Amino acid sequence: MTPLLRKFLGMNWVLVLVMYGLLVFGVLAIESAARHVAILGMSPDDWGAAWAAKQKTWIIIGSLIYFVTALIDYRWLKWLGIPIYGVGVALLTYLTQQPDPVHQISLGPISFQPTQIVIAAGIMMIGLCLEILPKWHRFFAQPFVKLAIIGVLCGVPFLLVVKNNDMGSAIVWLPISFVAILVGGIPFRHLLFLGLIGLGIVPIMYFLALPLVSERGTARVEQYLEILKTGEVDLHSTQHDNYAPYYVSMAVGKAGWKGAGWNAKEERGSIHAKRYIPYNTAHNDYIFAVIAEEQGFRGSLLLITAFSLLLIQCLFIAFYSCDFSGQLIASGVVALFFAHLFENIGMCILLMPITGIPLPLISYSGTFVVICMFLLGLVQSVWVHRKLERDSPTEPNVASGGMTR
Repeated sequence: MTPLLRKFLGMNWVLVLVMYGLLVFGVLAIESAARHVAILGMSPDDWGAAWAAKQKTWIIIGSLIYFVTALIDYRWLKWLGIPIYGVGVALLTYLTQQPDPVHQISLGPISFQPTQIVIAAGIMMIGLCLEILPKWHRFFAQPFVKLAIIGVLCGVPFLLVVKNNDMGSAIVWLPISFVAILVGGIPFRHLLFLGLIGLGIVPIMYFLALPLVSERGTARVEQYLEILKTGEVDLHSTQHDNYAPYYVSMAVGKAGWKGAGWNAKEERGSIHAKRYIPYNTAHNDYIFAVIAEEQGFRGSLLLITAFSLLLIQCLFIAFYSCDFSGQLIASGVVALFFAHLFENIGMCILLMPITGIPLPLISYSGTFVVICMFLLGLVQSVWVHRKLERDSPTEPNVASGGMTR
């Protein structure tokens, strides 16, 4: 048996099957959710199917990247985090000077959000730095130095994303940094002190710092607090601030056990069929509301259970990683997915403010689904190479001036 075939057969197939199950579920959801999103030159009856076909194309590209990434040793791949992170930060800096409301950069026919690329690179950079730097000098093993490394790697893109008024993507950095600190071996007393400091500066950040860099961020929070306090909505004006949260949460709340059925029509009381859910973003930001309305509580429960199984498998792989960077990478991916799940589902049930953030593997999101599959491929690589310590790549040892294994 060749080494490549041994790696392929040794994959965590539960992770593979759950991932593709979610992707297939997502394609079906997109076909229904995107039926009101026009595509030039096509009949309205074909709009949903066309968006689903586009998602299939991204899944095929992501599948190639997933299996290639899974079969290559992640201890080599993590070094790619350095150039990708640098380029991503440069693109975010460039984006702050552009008036693009969707935070995208176009290269010919391809448009992508550099925010997602930087998040993936940031997870790899955290794993790389906390694994390699302490081997170069014991100074980098000090808790305050680790905190500084994590703070810089997460803080720089966080501030740039906030500057771009993309609060949804900015929030994702908070759980990633927390998990990195938790897994990074920071003593509990440092975590407690850091938590108290964080609680103390939250009012300062919200009332003084946030309005200077992002008026949209404070507006979203105030809008969320307003609808919780008063519940007042002008149902005759789609421009009312609380219009979208009201109908999105209504779609989830009225679904019942069975829901209205896939691709439900107005005759069955579908809110999405009446276009009350913001239809231009129903296939990405608000897709959970469409799923909950059509599939009911049982469909939503099945979706959340599948995601739970996916994240548990990633944590299981992190536990069996053969090195520290593998643990950090797998745990960082769990933090990323959990942040997206909590925020996307939470905003549909008024647990969180409305933010533009996709549901991983489910929403139509173009490059984001490829990034998600790449990160899951990294986690798969951690599992595949957990017993290959003898074949571990060489790493520089600055202290000795040579290379160590």
